[in-house]
Amino acid sequence: MQSPPLASPDGQRHGASGAAASPSWMIALQDVVKEYKVGDGTVTALRHITLNVPDGQIIAIRGRSGAGKTTLLNIIAGLDDPTSGRVVLFGRELAQLSEDERTRLRRTELGFVFQSAHLFPALTARENVEVPLRLTRAPRDERERRSHEALALVGLAEREDHRSPELSGGEQQRVAIARALVHAPRMILADEPTGNLDTHTGLAILELMRNVAHAAGIAFIVTTHDPQASAMADAIYNISDGVLTLGERPGQA
Repeated sequence: MQSPPLASPDGQRHGASGAAASPSWMIALQDVVKEYKVGDGTVTALRHITLNVPDGQIIAIRGRSGAGKTTLLNIIAGLDDPTSGRVVLFGRELAQLSEDERTRLRRTELGFVFQSAHLFPALTARENVEVPLRLTRAPRDERERRSHEALALVGLAEREDHRSPELSGGEQQRVAIARALVHAPRMILADEPTGNLDTHTGLAILELMRNVAHAAGIAFIVTTHDPQASAMADAIYNISDGVLTLGERPGQA
């Protein structure tokens, strides 16, 4: 079956308003605790976290290094298991899925963006974007079509034949976002995506993610220490010592 076309960031917003429990929630965490054994002691990385994320919204999670941001993303992606609590991703409880089922879910329903773009330097921008489609064995014509669409969506259609060393840092991060979008995921997890960028470029990347989230109905969860994320996010959370609290929403005094 052919994947649906990617939406334009100029399209209508399809995200749900997040009030009470809704079937449009992409992820629901209920009282999640994560502990690690260190020698004879125990370190608590996440403390009784409850979080619900609707579709079409960008959620910013702010905190210092070591606060628990990456651990939280790993739990959401099913790369790590909570010590206690429930994680429901797209209506499926991760604890009930096998490792193969989790891998399939990550390949088809999730996209990932990191602080570094992690592009293959010998490949062109289009070839880098194609990588997730190669993992799912998509036909060549579909790979080429969808990678071109994804690069056009992030404003790099005319740079698709350039290799990563020929691209600026901001362009490389746009390629990484296109790669995360190319298989039409339902949610994208972005771990410090502006950490290696200057202020102007970082703001442009955050604006791009917000526009894509609203237009395509894709949920973004962005961990950051960048104060600019506050202006871009639909909801803001702070995490400190593994405790997640609702932050000040954009526009609030």
